[in-house]
Amino acid sequence: MTTGAAAPFGARPHVGGPPEARGRTDIADRVLERVAAHAVAEVEHVGGVAPRVLGLPLGRDAHDTAPRVTAHAEGHVAIVRVAVSATYGEPVRQLARRVRDNVMARVHQLTGLEARQVDIEVTRFIQPPPHERHLR
Repeated sequence: MTTGAAAPFGARPHVGGPPEARGRTDIADRVLERVAAHAVAEVEHVGGVAPRVLGLPLGRDAHDTAPRVTAHAEGHVAIVRVAVSATYGEPVRQLARRVRDNVMARVHQLTGLEARQVDIEVTRFIQPPPHERHLR
């Protein structure tokens, strides 16, 4: 039996070669969906959608519900689809642009994937929260 000097605890062993040659990291679609949902929630004046059964909503769309998100990764590219509600009176194109930009940035920042396509469906308008109604 031969013994060599052990690497200190927590030290990373030296591994040569490019990262691609050392293995791969797969990110599950569900992880992408969670990242995108959190990114949508960070955008002001955008809310979620009520769950639906046979096309009928169960409950109400609201600012405090989650958006409906599906995502899929192929290699280093992610495709994301988001369904949201928007506060009535807010410009929809500007909201969609902010949602798209934030989803693309957060997906790249947290997963390293490039979200090349982010489709946004605004399912309906919702009333502003009560504390914002008086400010307009």
